[in-house]
Formats: sequence, C-alpha cells, structure tokens
Amino acid sequence: MLVEIKGQVERITYHNEENAYTIAKMKVWDRHDLITVVGNLLSVSPGEVLKLKGEWHNHPKFGEQLKITSAESVVPATVKGIEKYLGSGLIKGIGPVMAKRLVTKFGLETLQVIETDTKRLAEVDGIGDKRVEMIKKAWDDQKEIRDVMVWLQGNGVSPTYGAKIYKQYGKESVQIVQQNPYRLATDIFGIGFVTADKIAEQIGIAKDSLIRAEAGILYVLYQLSDDGHVYYPYEPLIEECNKILGVERDIIVKAIGTISLDKKIVIEDLNQEEYKENNKAVYLAKFHVCEVGIASRLKALMTYPKKLRTFDRDKAIEWVQQELKIKLAENQQKAVREAIDKKVMVVTGGPGTGKTTIINSIIRIYKKLGQRVLLSAPTGRAAKRMSDATGHEAKTIHRLLEFSPKEGGFKKNQDSPLKADLIVIDETSMVDTVLMYGLLKAIPREATLILVGDVDQLPSVGAGNVLKDIIDSGSVPTVRLKEIFRQAKESMIIVNAHRINSGEMPLFTYSGYHIHDFYFFQIEEPEKVIEKIIELCKDKIPQKFGFKPIDDIQVLTPMHRGLVGSANLNAELQKSLNPSQEEFVIGGKTLKIGDKVMQIRNNYDKEVFNGDIGKITKHDKEQHEVVVNYDGRAVPYEYTELDEIVHAYAVSVHKSQGSEYPVVEIPVLTQHYMLLQRNLIYTGITRGKKMVVLVGTKKAVAIAINNNKPQKRYTLLKERLVRVINSKVGKQEAISGV
Repeated sequence: MLVEIKGQVERITYHNEENAYTIAKMKVWDRHDLITVVGNLLSVSPGEVLKLKGEWHNHPKFGEQLKITSAESVVPATVKGIEKYLGSGLIKGIGPVMAKRLVTKFGLETLQVIETDTKRLAEVDGIGDKRVEMIKKAWDDQKEIRDVMVWLQGNGVSPTYGAKIYKQYGKESVQIVQQNPYRLATDIFGIGFVTADKIAEQIGIAKDSLIRAEAGILYVLYQLSDDGHVYYPYEPLIEECNKILGVERDIIVKAIGTISLDKKIVIEDLNQEEYKENNKAVYLAKFHVCEVGIASRLKALMTYPKKLRTFDRDKAIEWVQQELKIKLAENQQKAVREAIDKKVMVVTGGPGTGKTTIINSIIRIYKKLGQRVLLSAPTGRAAKRMSDATGHEAKTIHRLLEFSPKEGGFKKNQDSPLKADLIVIDETSMVDTVLMYGLLKAIPREATLILVGDVDQLPSVGAGNVLKDIIDSGSVPTVRLKEIFRQAKESMIIVNAHRINSGEMPLFTYSGYHIHDFYFFQIEEPEKVIEKIIELCKDKIPQKFGFKPIDDIQVLTPMHRGLVGSANLNAELQKSLNPSQEEFVIGGKTLKIGDKVMQIRNNYDKEVFNGDIGKITKHDKEQHEVVVNYDGRAVPYEYTELDEIVHAYAVSVHKSQGSEYPVVEIPVLTQHYMLLQRNLIYTGITRGKKMVVLVGTKKAVAIAINNNKPQKRYTLLKERLVRVINSKVGKQEAISGV
C-alpha cells in the first residue's frame, strides 16, 4: 500500500552515482527510531527534509524499509533542522560552523533571510561581502539545478551527470539537451554515447534517425582512438557501429557519407596494387591531419640544412669523454656522431644501455658550440627525472609548447616556433599522434631533433604507435642500444627486464648478484595474492627496507576489474594504508584525507595531466572543494570535477608509463590471460627503480613472456613516412647496435 511520509535525512548509507540508487536513514516526525528508505533519490544531503511516497517492505536481512516511488525536497521547519540542512554542504560557502552561527542569529527566519534579504547575512561574524555573494549565487543555483535535475532524472540522467550538465550549460541545460542530447557525449567528460542515447530515446528521437547514426559513428571512432587506433577499416567500423546502434547498414553508410561531407571524418582509399571493395581507412578529421602532418614535417625538418659550424667530430667525442669522465662504447660514439651529422635521429634501448650517457654527451657538445638546447618529456615525472640526470631544465611537452586553455591549443607552433638549436625528447614511446604533431609544428626548421625512448615498452595511452612507426619505416636514422653496462648488470631488475624482452623467463635466484632487488612470491589464489600485496606494502617492505608504504611503493596491475584489478586493490589498500577517520563520500566515491590519487585526463586549466599522482590534503565542505597536493603544488577540485581523479594505491601498468617508483609490486595471475603481454610485464618491471616484487604464478609470467603479439593499432604513419621521406630523401638505413 502506498504511503506518504515526511522527515529529515540523518545520513546516507549508500549512494550509486550511476543510477542514483540510495539507501538513507531518516528521522520521521511521528516515529522514535530512524527509518530506512531505499530508491532513486536526487542529489540529496544529510539535513534535507523530504516528502516521500512509497511502500513498506520487510527485507530478510535489514528489516523494514520504505521503497521510494517519488520524493520532493521541502524546507525544514525547526531551527535544528535548518542548521543541519545548511551544514550538510548543500550550499557553497556554508559549512557546519557557519550554519550554527546563522541559525543562532536568525533562528527560524534563516532560510527566508538567505532567500529574500541576503545582505543581512553580513551581520554574522565571518561573513563578508564576498561570502554573501557566494552564498546568494549558490542558493539561486541550487534552486535552478533542482529544476534542471528533476527534468534530467525524469529522462534517465543520474544526479552526478545532472550537476555536470548544469555546470556546462547553465539555465539552457534542458533546451540544449532537448535539441540534441548527443552533444553531451562530446561536450562533457564522463558522459558517453550510451547515456546520451538513453536521453534521446526518452525525448522521442527515433532509433533509425540520421542524427543518432552520425553521433554513434563519431562515438565509436572516439572509443577506438581510446584503444590506440588512429583510423579504423571501413567494414569493421560498420560492424562496430551496428553493435552500438542496432540499425540497418544503409543508415550507417548514409551517415558516414554525411559526416564525411561535413569534414568531421576523412575516408582514405587503401587500394594500391589490386582493388578490394571498401578497402578504406576512416579517420576522425583531427587524427588524419595529425598523421599526415607528422610525415610532412619530419621530411621538412630532415631536408633543411643543419646550421652547425664545421668541426672534428672525433675530437669532440674525445673532449666530451674527458669532460664527463666516461668512456663511450662504440655504439654510443656512433649515436653522438649521428646527433652531430643528422637533423633528426632516434635513440632506443632498454634500461641500463646508456641512453642518458648519450644525451649528456650530446648536450655538452652542443652547449660548447654555443647552441640553444631544450629538453622535454611527456610527463612531469619523466621531465623531472631527465632534469636530475642531465643537470639541465626539462619541461613537459605541454609546458614546452605553452598550452593555453583559453586559446584551446599550443602557443608555440609554426607561427611562433621554439627558440632552440637542439631539442631532445625523452620517453618518446609515450608520445601519441596528436601530441607529436603539435611538437613538430613548433620545431624550427634549422633545429636538430633527437627522439629517445624504449620502443619495446607499451605504446602511448593516446592513439598511435609513433616511435615504433618512425623506427620501422627506416626513414629516420636510428641507434638501437642492446649492450647492458657493467654497473647495470648488478641490478636484477635490469637483467630480468632484458631477459623478458628477449623472450626468456626472469631469474628468481640471487647468487652472484650484489643487489637483491627482484622478488617473486608463488601464490595462486587471488584472495591470497591480495593479502600478500597488502602485507608487503604495509609491513614487510617498510620494516625490512625502510620504504614508505604510500609514497614509495606502487602497486601496478594489468587490469581494472576483478579481485586483483585496480578498483578492488585500491579499496583494500585504502582500508589498510590510510585508516584516517576523515572520510567523505562525494558522488558515490569514498575519499579520505591522505588518499593517494591519480588524475585521469589532461586538465590544462589546473595544469594537471593524465597520470599525475598526488595526495588529498584538504576537504572544504563550505567551498565544496577537495584539495590534492601534486609534488608540493596544491590543486583544488570542485565536487563536480572529482570524476577526474581516481585512487592510485594501485594503477594500471599503462597509466604508470613515464614514471619510476622506488618499489613496484605487480600481481601476475592467469586470470589476466587476455591482457598478459610481453611488453606489458616488461613496462611494469622497468618502472621499479630499487625493487620489483611479482606476486602470482610462474605460469602467468610465462604466458606474458610468450605473448609477443601486442594488440594491433591501426595507423598508416609508417607507410606515409616511407612514401614521403624515402622517396625524396633517399633511404637512410637504421643503425643497429650489438
């Protein structure tokens, strides 16, 4: 039987941000005990007064519950209720302390003062003109957002997404979503085609409409680019679109034609010697511009004369060896000569093969000649490591190119190039197609470009396989370093990384090696693997070796889901490593002061980038902000921006690229079968600087090592380089190391 009750929310027991399903405890006026209510609730906070309709049910485990069919927020009627309502963090600028001061001053009139006579708020200690304006705006926004979110939830949108939609479009939210709900998938981070499609269905957009097919094709291409593809073959693309759209082939073909005419995509014929029907590559327009641009700009750079005065290269190499007090191996000397002679070159090799020594030698020679040198790497950690190793400033590529959020691009480009004679890019395997094109546009024609990286690591998170394509094309002089130097041979991490890369099992014994830095624990059950990882993080490694559990030890995992995936590992490690009582739930995400977190998208306004790791240091309920410290820099996040960070006690191997950690722990189990690849385990192991610990089975390690066929990425950069550079410049043989 349907009943109606009125009460105040005491606490939120559970909230799912995807579907707004909530379990809450409420104080109802005519009942002594708190009641449990369950169902879909709008963005509700403790302290709110709700009028609910629903039916009573008796749960076999949790007892009597009210299953909600509808909910309406009403203004609390008591002073205590008002204080709790305002202190819940509902209104930006008012927290528990300020709420108490307000009701002490205005009593039952508090909400009416905020609504109609805001200036009077300045009568309260701690509230100045600035905060008065903030509270007024937050109160007005809250009323507006309620109306918007009621409509959005009625059309299948969760409260979390509703807040983001309102932040993006404001008062026009409903109008914009009604006109074209598919805009949400491209305009707002976190909202994909599937969510937009549900809204479209609710408001009556036909399943076979052209606007839906066009949006679906673009969505599929963006998803495929997230998987690393720069383009996708025509027929497989239609199959992928059909899985998402479930419409006739003719509609998809027509929509592809329409968005091609609109220049949103580019279709390129792949037929060369013999004709095959529909043998075409379909690109998002941006990726086509970037891939074509990389080939043409590398050619322009390689063919422009080098501005370097004539000198004896051999004497320069002798001089730099004396300067650095080193002895360069034959292959290293060859690399230095190429850096002097050529305009563009690649240096690739695994850990311990002397890449840093080569970079230092080249920098010294160019500096001696009075040349301007710039150093850069894709991530902040990689750039810092480059600075530490060379003694010269290194910037992230985004900072080097001066990204401007307001202008929506890099300030440094073909019209305003970098001022440099030598540019060295480290960790180039991480550089994707779009970033490489942005970089090449900013390099002056007379400059020398040196790309340094380990081509055997995982490719970039973004679309493309740029470093591998450049090397495989044979178009750019390449020095491949294979020799492990004596000092590096003392590290089991380096020895085993090279064994894995050569298809051999790592060594699990330590005799004859000075540094015991590589450990393996044979455990088969996932639950026991988790227990061992936690035990090692929390107790064993810190006690025996002195490493800090959160700051020094990083768990890397091949997958996101499952018992030993990053999501579950993070939940378990958070409980064990951060017992802080300062816990808060925002948007269904449980966060604590002291939590280790990672940024998962580039945010140019905040100057925080995908893969950056920080620590939560502050939660401000009044300002609706959470502050994360990144290497000494405090970065505030509004509640609606918190989907940009995830827990980072455990992260995927892919996300760890470009970073080094004192200690790395990696679970390796056969449950990861689909993801076990040689370059994945190789990349994970080479992230460890002082210690690597594998927990799992030797069978799983063997599966990974024997799987040397990484997932294919669709890219035509190699072919373009061969066609554009080799045909004009003449084939330049890659220089192989021994």
